[in-house]
Amino acid sequence: MVNNLSTTNSILHHFIAEIRDKEIQKDRMRFRRNLERIGEIMAYEISKTLLYHKREITTPLGTVQIPLVEKQPVLVTVLRAGLPMHQGFLNYFDQGENGFISAYRHHTENGGFEVRVEYLAAPGIENKVLILCDPMLATGSSILLTHQALLKQHGTPSHTHIAAIIASTDGINYLQSNLPTNTTIWCAAIDDELNSQSYIIPGLGDAGDLAFGDKI
Repeated sequence: MVNNLSTTNSILHHFIAEIRDKEIQKDRMRFRRNLERIGEIMAYEISKTLLYHKREITTPLGTVQIPLVEKQPVLVTVLRAGLPMHQGFLNYFDQGENGFISAYRHHTENGGFEVRVEYLAAPGIENKVLILCDPMLATGSSILLTHQALLKQHGTPSHTHIAAIIASTDGINYLQSNLPTNTTIWCAAIDDELNSQSYIIPGLGDAGDLAFGDKI
């Protein structure tokens, strides 16, 4: 299942507009904060799919039954661009377990690239709800490899939510063909084009560089 949050008008569009705007992008602090705010909105939407149980809460004047999340999800984020987005999710799932994984493009001499996964620190995810965050979903290779690495080392989740701020149509199609059926993809916006270097068009550029500065 794919949930494209841009199909409904909301304040989310303002944050998407700002992270795409090349002039506003010059303010790194605002760029990071917008990634965080988008993460918060996506966390709220995903929270609607979780299991809840009613709990009795005592107020100064009486008691009330309130449905609360049975178990908070495990939040795993692709470094480094995903860190502000991760904070947005953590602001809402503040009792959730956390994991981090590095996945990056290693460019080859022939002009192509391969995705490498080198660092993984995460809790066990067996029979837990997993939220895997990466701001940009271009080809889908990074998400697929990180998902495979998580399952190989940390167990099989009951359900996986893939959260991407901007995704490409090709990347979504690739994941739908290769991920298990108990997976839901969430996007704040979907663009139709990838250029010859497999960057999303119009996209927004390199989210990691915009958030934290250029890489050497």
